[in-house]
Amino acid sequence: MGIELDTNAVARLRDGISGTVYVRGDEGLAAEVACFNPAIRHDPDIVVAVASDDDVVEAVRFARAAGLPIRVQATGHGAETPIVGGMIVSTRGLDSLSIDARSRLARIGAGLRWAPVIIAAAEHGLAPITGSSTSVGAVGYTLGGGVGPLARRYGFTSDWVRAFRVVTAHGELVTADRETNPDLFWALRGGKGGLAVVTEMTLELVELRSLYGGSVFFDGGAIEPALRAWVDWSAELPDEATTSVVLLNVPDVEGPPPFLRGRTVLSVRFAYPGDPAEGERLFAPIRAAAPVYLDFVAEMPTTAVASIHNDPEEGGPTWIRGFMLDSFDQDSADAILELAGPGSGSPFIAVEVRQLGGATARDPEDGTSVGGRDSGYTLSLLSGDPSTFAEAAPARAGAIAEALQESVSAITNVNFAGDLSDRAAFERVWPTAISERLQVVRREWDPDRVFAFGPA
Repeated sequence: MGIELDTNAVARLRDGISGTVYVRGDEGLAAEVACFNPAIRHDPDIVVAVASDDDVVEAVRFARAAGLPIRVQATGHGAETPIVGGMIVSTRGLDSLSIDARSRLARIGAGLRWAPVIIAAAEHGLAPITGSSTSVGAVGYTLGGGVGPLARRYGFTSDWVRAFRVVTAHGELVTADRETNPDLFWALRGGKGGLAVVTEMTLELVELRSLYGGSVFFDGGAIEPALRAWVDWSAELPDEATTSVVLLNVPDVEGPPPFLRGRTVLSVRFAYPGDPAEGERLFAPIRAAAPVYLDFVAEMPTTAVASIHNDPEEGGPTWIRGFMLDSFDQDSADAILELAGPGSGSPFIAVEVRQLGGATARDPEDGTSVGGRDSGYTLSLLSGDPSTFAEAAPARAGAIAEALQESVSAITNVNFAGDLSDRAAFERVWPTAISERLQVVRREWDPDRVFAFGPA
């Protein structure tokens, strides 16, 4: 499979960059493009592990001349389907970081994960609006919008981007911000791909040193009353508070905390970036809903934000399906308990509902291309057993979607949409007006579709 590369051109590319070039069969290629989900294995014709903006320029020009489609990967968290053929530009080596505390701006390299950004910002009493996992690449996550533990108070992460530095499909290094290339700037804040290779992102930080948050766990007979209490309680929360709930069927294997292994539990996550006493007051109804198995909700520094969701740092084989929901009520809870609750035979190790609304529903004044702002919740289904990936997980996900069909949103944000090579899924990731405008911007900046994105 693949094409025959011009060996002389490859040699010139190797000599002309400071990074590393791999072609199919080279030792180190598989490790360079390894995904967080090891069930996804890429097989490109060529990989350019870039170390500078100039490397990206040369890689794009090489691919354009060779007629190779380009895809970009940093940490590999967002990989949903194997990449076969073409070029992968691996940006994990672009891990620069600088923070201007006075302007509250962080300049973040395309390969950097959230953890070092959070730690560096905290030294100045600042925080980025991140996702739930701090091991995820900051840029790739943000290009799709980005919903994290503080989303209802601060919105999508992309709302806080102030500039991008990118390499275009013609191999030119340009800036995109409100004044320079504003159409490209708009598209990059939520449009995800098919536009350019981002080499650096400038993100505005917020003044925040601590928050009241964490997670509590319920097991056994406490699961149903806790879930039902969460449904009613979350609907009355102020915009400053963000919450989610997850049903966990934790396998009895090495990896998960010993106190959760082999158990089915319900976890309620909570984050309130305000007065701890008010956060405790707001959260009290959940603590009173049913006997609590474990309680990890308290005041915490921003450097501990990852502990709210406690997502795994090491990847494993996974099957994921995501939806957005207009609403989530007691009938929705009935469906989740029946199809994914204790005794249901659910193939999923995690079924999570995140509440949106608040700032996520409000587009910034300068506008973004984020899809899904009108939804009230997200629903994520995750299986970790490869034996379920072909039939059991898709079938149960279909049953859940059918049971919730009255609530499933017409739009599903691109970060939750899964396989974007599926045309039906791709057409549901932005409202019509945003989708049509994105098509115009993509045609303007990449008329020859150098950057492979979406259905062929």
